[in-house]
Amino acid sequence: MAVWGQPGWAAQDDPRLDGLFADLRTADQARAAVAIETEIWRIWIETKDEALDLLMARGAAAMQSGNYRSALVAFNAIVEAAPDFAEGWNKRATLYWLMGEHEKSIADIDRTLALEPRHFGALSGLALIREAQDKPDLALDALKRAAAVHPRMGYLEQRIRQLNRALGEPI
Repeated sequence: MAVWGQPGWAAQDDPRLDGLFADLRTADQARAAVAIETEIWRIWIETKDEALDLLMARGAAAMQSGNYRSALVAFNAIVEAAPDFAEGWNKRATLYWLMGEHEKSIADIDRTLALEPRHFGALSGLALIREAQDKPDLALDALKRAAAVHPRMGYLEQRIRQLNRALGEPI
């Protein structure tokens, strides 16, 4: 079993990510961007620790099936065992969002972004929460930050246009 912070961890500072993010910003086709995005997600979720991988799989399966209590147990264990693992925080943020716990979700998104400022998934989630809170200016800010990292992210342009309209901004 790997120890957090020791060789073998593919954390958000994995050297492969810089090149992938550069490619993501310049991808001229949606298909290419999706392939790059998929690879980034694959790296983000890697732990090379069997126990954490099992917790992540259990938490994700429980969250998908609506068993939020079990998912929370798994994600809490991940963030406790590996506090510098951005994706553990992001998964728990997603769970909190699904549970309607917006402030807890935002706190975990903030931790995710402190560890991995390029986390377009966390930024997109933050925008969803801010929209639900009727804070379109903050939602738009989060989406613009996501666009700087992943300009071809699905529905991004549409969401930005909608928020610009809601705020009376030029499109």
